[in-house]
Amino acid sequence: MKVAIIADPIDNQKGGIHVYTRELVKALATHSQHHEYLLLRERIDPDLEGIEQIAVPNFRWGLGIAALRQFFAVPWILARKGVDAVLEPAHFGPFNLPKRIHRITMMHDLTPILFPQYHNWHSQQLQKIFLPGILRRAKLVLSNSQNTTRDLHQHYPQTKNKTATILLGVDHIQRERTRQRTFLNQKEIQSPYWLSVGTIEPRKNLVRLLEAYRLFRDKHNEKTLLLIVGQKGWKSESFFEALEQHPYREDIILPGFVPDEALTELYSHALALIYPSEYEGFGFPVLEAYGCGCPVVCADNSSLPEVGGKWAFYHDAYDAHSIYQAMQSLSNLSDTQRHQLQLEVIKWADSFTWKKYVEEFEQVLSQNLIAASH
Repeated sequence: MKVAIIADPIDNQKGGIHVYTRELVKALATHSQHHEYLLLRERIDPDLEGIEQIAVPNFRWGLGIAALRQFFAVPWILARKGVDAVLEPAHFGPFNLPKRIHRITMMHDLTPILFPQYHNWHSQQLQKIFLPGILRRAKLVLSNSQNTTRDLHQHYPQTKNKTATILLGVDHIQRERTRQRTFLNQKEIQSPYWLSVGTIEPRKNLVRLLEAYRLFRDKHNEKTLLLIVGQKGWKSESFFEALEQHPYREDIILPGFVPDEALTELYSHALALIYPSEYEGFGFPVLEAYGCGCPVVCADNSSLPEVGGKWAFYHDAYDAHSIYQAMQSLSNLSDTQRHQLQLEVIKWADSFTWKKYVEEFEQVLSQNLIAASH
């Protein structure tokens, strides 16, 4: 079967959907055994081998140009290439497809539906208008966690008989702790630090993290930093207002977006990753941290218990004191207990690989699309 992948998120995003699309493509190029794949994206990557790429430029300065791309250029290429199915990693795919081409829609979460207040008005309306039709037309809906699947079935019952849940991989982050301190030395970070990773936006619950950090510092004489890694997202004004008023502002560091090599280093030396998000479809940073032997303090909601397993220090996302208590519990571990925890979380993270994802992904395609065509 020939499957096209709308791989635009590799070229125009930096968040979770970018990571998913990038790593899926790399894994398919290396481990695929059953199907042929074709990438449609904004620009070709000359370093990517083993999979065909077609560049379809996207000009964001003109809505008409973008519409022509989705309505005509992309469907025409897919039809000419004789593809059997098209995967939409960001769940918005081309329109006007021939009926013979199956649609595979990847759903990472339902945050625009469940938390519309955390999205801009334009995004809310696009999801409300187009998502029901997207899910109705999809021959197969992929989900990244059991929690996302439950949300889908509750809000869009038409997906119940065509949803497949496959947990993601995390081996794009180096699977071992590193003694390297190149990035830390560049930033002149010598003190112990708590680490937060993710886009700075309201759903990540960073205002309560700031309050929990204040509670922790008020109880401890030792200087402990807070590193908040990630690019600035939408509706982040309240976070930056709270940040500027924070009594320990000089000990809170925002390095912005950092590459995977630096993330490996940051995870490896952190006291813990703190991930107090109000909702996650999957939560890459939890397993990324585990892969580097970094303990995790995270919220007890949505998919986070699925990825955190029994090793995370859970808390109520809506209670800053609960976050602080989880931080305190982790900081009370002895060196022996911490070392044992590091061994356990690395072992847990090792079970989430992109090779395993590709094997399940191709099995799902064969069972749901090839079988349906006969």
